[in-house]
Amino acid sequence: QVQLVESGGGLVQAGGSLRLSCAASGRTGSNYAVGWFRQAPGKEREFVAAITWSAGNTNYADSVKGRFTISRDNAKNTVYLQMNSLKPADTAVYYCAAGPLSPYPALYNYWGQGTRVTVSS
Repeated sequence: QVQLVESGGGLVQAGGSLRLSCAASGRTGSNYAVGWFRQAPGKEREFVAAITWSAGNTNYADSVKGRFTISRDNAKNTVYLQMNSLKPADTAVYYCAAGPLSPYPALYNYWGQGTRVTVSS
């Protein structure tokens, strides 16, 4: 079992920045990735970014490339999502998940409870 806890969401104006954190505990190991997904009201959950725990390989959705940066701190068992130049379209509940490095949420086994991000225009 892996437990994931997100934090860092909030209300920000368009053009602003937020940093989300995903703290992992339990049976964590090197052979998995942590992904960030988001779900806006009335929409399906979509991939944002992912990083492998060991090598730090990353993958981003086209909609966030150049604005969001995913990173990890192995010593703290924490993955971060730095979000810059935020847009109202980024408004959603953001979830972190543990699984393979993939953009498909169905492949991730463990999920956090989510943190809400609201970007005002």
